[in-house]
Amino acid sequence: MTQLSVNINKVATLRNARGGKVPDLLQVASDLQQMGAQGITIHPRPDERHIRYADARALPAVVTTELNIEGNPNPKFIDLVLEVQPHQVTLVPDGPDALTSNAGWDTQTHQAYLREIIDRFQAAGIRTSIFVDPDVEMVAAARDTGTDRIELYTESYAVDFSQNPEVAIAPFIAAAEKAQQCGLGLNAGHDLSLDNIAFFTQNIPGLLEVSIGHALISEALYLGFEKVIASYLQKLA
Repeated sequence: MTQLSVNINKVATLRNARGGKVPDLLQVASDLQQMGAQGITIHPRPDERHIRYADARALPAVVTTELNIEGNPNPKFIDLVLEVQPHQVTLVPDGPDALTSNAGWDTQTHQAYLREIIDRFQAAGIRTSIFVDPDVEMVAAARDTGTDRIELYTESYAVDFSQNPEVAIAPFIAAAEKAQQCGLGLNAGHDLSLDNIAFFTQNIPGLLEVSIGHALISEALYLGFEKVIASYLQKLA
């Protein structure tokens, strides 16, 4: 079964909009796991506009499943990850002013840079994943960074899914098959939702984990967290 990691950035956004501690990020993380979520994902950014560095430091006390920290590996981020010691770190090439992640790594151009960072995290016992587009050449070059896994950037699949699911998913199948050939673990995320997750999961070989935040939080506004978590787990089975 593909594992579901819930990105709780949007919960932090709601809390920060009003100030104070409501909703309680740590309680939400704890409750989501009780409801069946198999991991918690956070993506702290330098301006701390949603997840704060203090949140990252506090979450290990309540995360009993898997903690995944995503982000651009600037020095402050690297120091945070080495301090917190999450189960997994996902490296994402987003700029400090990016609204959300919008591209994968060029694993050919940045191979040496990524290898140096990945070596540091792996030496600390932290599993590494790097965000990549569904491009077989980028996947093949990712292997040479030494990463444990890749995370496929799925926005194009989500955008094109309603028009032609088979066409939308084709490059992701090819990328997943290349990952298997390269011995890389496979994650996926960005704009996956209850509408498109089942088709994706059923057609992508070797999919270990999906990270879902914005859609899941939005769906929960209508359906409630407990029902949404159960719905995702059913579609991922």
